Amino acid sequence: MKELKGKISIIMPAYNEASHIVSSIKETADAFDGFGYEWELLVIDDGSRDNTFEAACSLLDKYPGRLIVKKNPLNMGKGAAIKLAVEYITGEYVVWLDADMDLHPSQLPTLFDIMLLDDAGVVIGSKLHPNSRVIYPLQRRIISNVYYLLIKFLFDLPCHDTQTGLKLFKSEVLRRVFPMMTVNKFAFDLEVLAIVNRLGFQIAEAPIVLNPRRRYGRIGMTAIITTFWDTLVVFYRMHVLKYYDRFDNNRR
Repeated sequence: MKELKGKISIIMPAYNEASHIVSSIKETADAFDGFGYEWELLVIDDGSRDNTFEAACSLLDKYPGRLIVKKNPLNMGKGAAIKLAVEYITGEYVVWLDADMDLHPSQLPTLFDIMLLDDAGVVIGSKLHPNSRVIYPLQRRIISNVYYLLIKFLFDLPCHDTQTGLKLFKSEVLRRVFPMMTVNKFAFDLEVLAIVNRLGFQIAEAPIVLNPRRRYGRIGMTAIITTFWDTLVVFYRMHVLKYYDRFDNNRR
């Protein structure tokens, strides 16, 4: 099997993860050292109210030149954290990885292989892939499937699950997409993939193993309504206002 050529930038947004962030950084570093790739890890504290930032910074001397820790002054959303991280990436490839380690980095070689085999610009982990192994509450399964049907109807994307927090990008794709981004919170992943698809880059899906380390709470109605609203806003900007067409980005 061929290998990705170049450096991999890992983006790990974190919010109130003080009790987990040190172990998450170490597990990620160990995994990528095992893969044999050159890597850098960007931990973005999204305005945590605990000492997530200080805990992450405690490892800077352990991983000199490879660990970068930044902080948003306020909790602005996962999208805002990733936008900040993109300003610092130096790799040819970019991984999005949640700090809770529910999706362990050890499964990333599957995404690497699919990117090479399909020559995809983006590979996303999907809970709805037939080969995925997912421990997931029934309520979340229902919400995921309903949301998939909604975005299929509105955007007809070539993927089933936009929201899973394990994704691999060619950095050139993100640099094309991010100047157009408007969403910071719940529909951020959807907007990224909708723009990627609009630009003509291939999106491939990969199976995942999802084994939550913490018990899921109920999804609040506010989050559901906000996600629905943001999704409609992205549709309106893309298909009615033609907002994304205003950017000087020739399609692939």
